[in-house]
Parts: sequence; C-alpha cells; structure tokens
Amino acid sequence: MIIPSLASKLPKRKTLLCAARCLSTNKFDKPWISNVSMDTDIVHGGVTPCEKTGAILTPTYMSTTYVQESVDKYLESGFSYSRTNNPTVKVLEEKVAKIENGYDSICVGTGMSATSSCINAFMKAGDHCVITNCSYGGTNRICREQFTPFGMEFSFVDFTDPKNVEDAIKPNTKMIFSETPTNPTLTLADLDAISEIAKRHKLVHVCDSTFATPYITRPLDHGCDLTIQSLTKYYDGLNIGTGGALVASTPELYERIKLVQNMHGNIMAPMTAYIILQTMKTMGLRIRQQSSSAMKIATFLESHPNVTRCVYPGLDSFPQKELADRQHRNGLHGGMLWFDVKGDPIKLMDNIKRPWTLCENLGATESIITACAVMTHANMLKEDRLKVGIVDGFIRISVGIEDPDDLIRSLDDALNML
Repeated sequence: MIIPSLASKLPKRKTLLCAARCLSTNKFDKPWISNVSMDTDIVHGGVTPCEKTGAILTPTYMSTTYVQESVDKYLESGFSYSRTNNPTVKVLEEKVAKIENGYDSICVGTGMSATSSCINAFMKAGDHCVITNCSYGGTNRICREQFTPFGMEFSFVDFTDPKNVEDAIKPNTKMIFSETPTNPTLTLADLDAISEIAKRHKLVHVCDSTFATPYITRPLDHGCDLTIQSLTKYYDGLNIGTGGALVASTPELYERIKLVQNMHGNIMAPMTAYIILQTMKTMGLRIRQQSSSAMKIATFLESHPNVTRCVYPGLDSFPQKELADRQHRNGLHGGMLWFDVKGDPIKLMDNIKRPWTLCENLGATESIITACAVMTHANMLKEDRLKVGIVDGFIRISVGIEDPDDLIRSLDDALNML
C-alpha cells in the first residue's frame, strides 16, 4: 500500500546527510565489525562522531529552519524545517528503528502522541478496530472519548485468546491493536498468532510494547506491522523527559505515519531526543537488573502471608508462563509486577517507606508504587476497569535499580503493618 504523500520529497532513511549522521567520507568514522548484538546497538546504533568536530555525542540542533544551497537542491541535505525533520531527532529515530528491527520510526512528544498518530494514520470515520480490553488508561480513554465521537468504532476484547480477536473482526475492521504485557495486569498477547490473523484479513496489526521494550519483545519480529513505545519509560529510564515512538516495518507504512506526523506537527523537541540518546545507552543494563530484582521481589511477595496473589511473568504461577518464556527475549520478564493483599492496600501504598516512591510513571531507575485505579487508569469507566481486574486497591510496582534486599525490607515492613 503506497499512499501518495510528501514522503516522496522526504529523505530516505539510508540517504540522510548531516553532521550528526555519518557521511561515507567522515574522517572520524571507522569500519564496524559485522552482526553486533543489541547491547552494542543500544549504545552505538545510528550514531557516529560529528563529521566536523569528532564529538562523540550527537549534537543538539536547536534550529527551526535549514539553509538550502539552491532551489534545484532543495532537501538534498534531508532537512528544511524542523516540523518535518530535525537532525538530532532523526538520529534517535534511526537508533530506535534499528533496535526494534524496523524500517524506520517517528519520534513524538509522548507515548500517547504515538498512539494517536497511529490511529489517525490508519483509521477514518466508519472504520473499526479490535483492541485489547486492558491497555494503558490513556489509550482506552482516547478511543472512547475522542475517536468514537469521530465515527470510529472500537471493540474491546480479551486478547489472551486469539480466537476472541478473530471473532471480533467485522467487514469494516481496519486495525488490530495489541498491548503486551498489558498495563497494568501483565496479560500477554500471542503476537505470532494475532499477526497471522491480521495478515489473513489484510489488517494493520500494531502493538504497544512499552512494558517489554525491544530488549524483551520485538513485536515486528512476530509479524506486527507497527510498534508503539512510550520512550518516557525504559528508553529514558531516569524520569527526565517524555517521548514516544512509532516504528514501521515497511517503507509504505513509514511514509504514511511520517505524512501524518508532518501534517499534525506532532514532533519531539531536539533536546529531548538528545537526552534519550544518552539515557537509553544503559537500557540493557537497567532492564537486566530490574528483571532480576523483580523476580526476587515477586518470589518474596508470593510467599508472604499477607499477600493473596502476586502476578509476574517470571513466576511459575503466571497463567501464561509458556507464552512468556517463548515470546520474551534474553530469559527476562521485565521490572513490572502487581499484587493483592489482606487488609487495606491503600494503607500499604500510603505508608510504605523509601526507597519506594508513590507516583505515576514506570521503567525508571527509582522503584515506584502506583495506585492504578486512582492514578494511571482513573479515566477508564469503572465497570470496564473492574472487568479486567483493576480493583480500587490494585497495587502496581515498577522495580528500579536499588538493592532488592532494601526494597524487600521496606515491603515486608509495610505488609506486616496490615
């Protein structure tokens, strides 16, 4: 599907020329060994020393417009106006695409910007989308409160069984919207099976993989057409900035999302791109530590007498353990888990001691505890929230990089007070 657009005037991913992007004659660039790992690509992918100065970090181009050599050579450099392309942001887009195993990506202001850009790009009034019944609260809200009044239709179904997804498809269905693991219940979607359904029905399959990150799951490797990432989370990882990415598997899909981004002006600030280019270098290290600590904490919680249930994809008790082991890379299951308690869960969240912090966000170096019903998912209809198990006292935790024994000691103190 090639959609006529100004994308034909935009620079192709592999021909971008700027000081931040390697030229074949860049005197500071050196040949690379072949087939490097994701850990190496997270640090170096898409980035080369500045051609002019040799600076090891990508420069921050705080410029609105770019001088053209002539009318005939308009856009030869790849840049004309920063609403369309910015050199710093473009390096981040190429790095994200590389580690997500995509063709190219767009980087925008937030994860919700990536979600809205995706729906705007591939749906119109009269179209239908099959979407998971448990997703980030903002995704649920924008589908109900903005896109439904625009004449789009959404069926919220349980994605744990691919048959439910296929049964919900209608003649006017255009998109399948997965999220795995889901926020906050951690249910998984079998991306291979759902992608096969999407291809058979000629539908676009998009997956929000924010909880997993490409370090644990790369949806495009499982047949998805597009991946959504909230870069605010594990990519940034330090609670510094907000950002989002939409990664396309093909040039045609990329042209469409790039056109929509350009029309809407839905862009990322160059300074944010610069920051994430630096913070994401430690993503692999952080996720390995967070996954290890989360497993230790989940094991502790599952055995505590005041805990009635603990859910973490690494536990043998996890209902979809076989799928988690098959779909998750590197033997890791991430830093997110949730649990129920005997007694008042709000009391636990209000009184838990540091190093836990009561706030929104996730995937950061700090360990965060969240009351989802009144914070991240407060905008869901209560009946929908309860259907998927997000009760008023639902306790979601995002494990950071602190010493797990300190985190467990704090949890134990709070649990013993119930």
